[in-house]
Amino acid sequence: MPELPEVEVTRLSFASAIAGAGVESVRLGKPLRWPLGATPAQLVGQHVRAVRRRGKYLLLDLDQGILLMHLGMSGSLSFSKQQPAPGAHDHFDLQTSRGLLRLHDPRRFGAVVYAPSEDSPEAQKLLGKLGLEPLSADFALDAFRAGLKRRGSAIKQVLLGGQVVVGVGNIYACETLFLAGIRPTLKASRITKPGSIRLHAAIFDVLTRAVAKGGSSLRDFSNAKGENGYFQLEAMVYGREGLPCKVCAKPVRLMRQGQRSTYWCAHCQKA
Repeated sequence: MPELPEVEVTRLSFASAIAGAGVESVRLGKPLRWPLGATPAQLVGQHVRAVRRRGKYLLLDLDQGILLMHLGMSGSLSFSKQQPAPGAHDHFDLQTSRGLLRLHDPRRFGAVVYAPSEDSPEAQKLLGKLGLEPLSADFALDAFRAGLKRRGSAIKQVLLGGQVVVGVGNIYACETLFLAGIRPTLKASRITKPGSIRLHAAIFDVLTRAVAKGGSSLRDFSNAKGENGYFQLEAMVYGREGLPCKVCAKPVRLMRQGQRSTYWCAHCQKA
């Protein structure tokens, strides 16, 4: 599932190229998770002013309103001047004066939703409960610590939930907890002040490095230019069950938390 680094990498791969482009036509394929909320005619003639990101949503600012795009479980975007005819899993085409933006989504868990503004009910239904943005100046330590203190669930589950901080998906939750030296099962509310400081720094560090590496291409992720990511090649624990920990040489462990795989080192993650 594309997480924050993959979505940010996707944004960076086409945001400057599409900025200022006029919308010439819109093609809808099979229904996605939610309806578009507008007719193609409402979008034609508008311009894409900018492409932003909030959590795992891409926000295309138009002359009037915004398009919120989510890649779901297996979706990807491509943007180029020339694209082949749409295939069976190509469910949204935005033809612009600078190229065609296409959403490819075999499982159709992705979405493209029009909203009149970011403050409108349509947008707030999707964005309103999202936590702190970890790669922005809004990721304040005090706010992060306060959010942890209000959560009695295991820290791994809290990170995945996205209501304290957004975008820390399964790979990155495992990696940040390892870097911070925190057990995945520790209740978020019981993390000490030094532990929360380490975790706050680890989240920023891991996500920043993941973006720099182009994200993680475990299955079929690629950015809007078709380029793969390589962060998974430097993972410390994720996907390394039974292999020696890169720090202490003890075997990396695997357990299940909420139907998700958690990789961790019992020797290094004692806090």
